[in-house]
Amino acid sequence: MAKGHRSQIKRERNIATKDNRPQATAKYVGIPASKAKIVLDQIKGKDAVTAEAMLKYNPRLAAEICGKVLHSAIANAENNLGMDVSKLYVEDVQAGQAPVMKRIRPRGKGSANRILKRTCHISIILNER
Repeated sequence: MAKGHRSQIKRERNIATKDNRPQATAKYVGIPASKAKIVLDQIKGKDAVTAEAMLKYNPRLAAEICGKVLHSAIANAENNLGMDVSKLYVEDVQAGQAPVMKRIRPRGKGSANRILKRTCHISIILNER
């Protein structure tokens, strides 16, 4: 049984189980998760340089935002973890639903329609080959 204060035991356990893969996350992005997933599925499994080029020339709005997240993940790998950029590849991508902004659109005869402005959290995890 480990000795020490509860916070020390938790700190040691967290260090032992920490995931050392480079990653980046963009939260509360103003794009529905379904549209972001279309772009993210194209780059999953590709090497980082190729994925960055694919996102640069993709016409979708989500591609620009995903490109920024990928660029940030590559920078995290290079600066924080000292990894070689040429060996990196996109291991995991996620786009999860974030809070939905609800708006009202007036319609005829005094009625109203609800508009759902969906947002998402985009996360990209890289790894070395």
